[in-house]
Amino acid sequence: MKTLAKLPVTIVTGFLGSGKTTLLRHMLDNAQGRRIAVIVNEFGELGIDGEILKQCSIGCTEEEASGRVYELANGCLCCTVQEEFFPVMRELVARRGDLDHILIETSGLALPKPLVQAFQWPEIRNACTVDAVITVVDSPAVAAGTFAAYPDQVDAQRKLDPNLDHESPLHELFADQLASADLVVLNKADLIAADDLARVRAEVAEELPPAVKVVEASSGRLPLDVLLGLGAESEQHIDARRTHHDSHHDGDDDHDDHDHDAFDSISIELPQADESLLLDALTQLVVQHGILRVKGFAAIPGKPMRLLVQGVGTRFDKHFDRAWRSDEPRTTRLVLIGQDLDAVQLEASLRAALGA
Repeated sequence: MKTLAKLPVTIVTGFLGSGKTTLLRHMLDNAQGRRIAVIVNEFGELGIDGEILKQCSIGCTEEEASGRVYELANGCLCCTVQEEFFPVMRELVARRGDLDHILIETSGLALPKPLVQAFQWPEIRNACTVDAVITVVDSPAVAAGTFAAYPDQVDAQRKLDPNLDHESPLHELFADQLASADLVVLNKADLIAADDLARVRAEVAEELPPAVKVVEASSGRLPLDVLLGLGAESEQHIDARRTHHDSHHDGDDDHDDHDHDAFDSISIELPQADESLLLDALTQLVVQHGILRVKGFAAIPGKPMRLLVQGVGTRFDKHFDRAWRSDEPRTTRLVLIGQDLDAVQLEASLRAALGA
């Protein structure tokens, strides 16, 4: 009986808004016949990233496995995972004869090291290997000293007292994502000056093991040969990668809830809203409450298509992604991510601003 080779797995990590989903879409659009399964490990109650991956040229043709695994139009699979990582991995392992590669997009607030360590479990280790951990860096944000968005309170504290660098959850998370990397992608390299990019590269290099390669990209556009087939076998050496959060897990059996540190993710559902009013209201909320990330879909009066909204700090991207289906309610659904967020207060503020 023929023994199947281990299925390579690439873990894509990076801070909020760094471009992980864009990188995955680029990889799927250029799969060149590779049969790839995609796991989207989402933070929050809405399947925003899973929805984004299923749009445009990728498309979703068939839903199976109780809504967890989706068959994509290019023959790949898409899985949305929150607390179901191991069941989905078992399901994909059972199908590994039909797959060439697995891509896992972590939450922007997840620590990659515990995920890599999960591949040491015999049930997974015997069937899969971590081909590489790819950390995607938002180059303009690092150049600005904010790592991801514009968390004014954290950044102000860090600037006032340089000894507090590693007291910032944002800085710790950024450093830990780099500490676990086998390849670092300096994304959005086209959006900053050459001198700033060189400074970002130097800052990132300080957090990396010497053997880790650093490449530059715009919108995640890199040849697949650069991203896949690295053969790092990360699960075999991840324990030697020291991170700021290692001590949190020593002798602690109750560490499963630690991945998201002190961050909150709240979901808000609103009626249809004027586009400009909604974006103005969200911008005000970001400034007043230090919200790091906004994701969601908005229903705009008179528009047959839903509006995809993604915000990092006060920067918002938006476009109409698809028509509303006849069987779904035309409502606005948003996820807000930050620290010490009051869901009731934020929803009330949005409703007041929208006159809802």
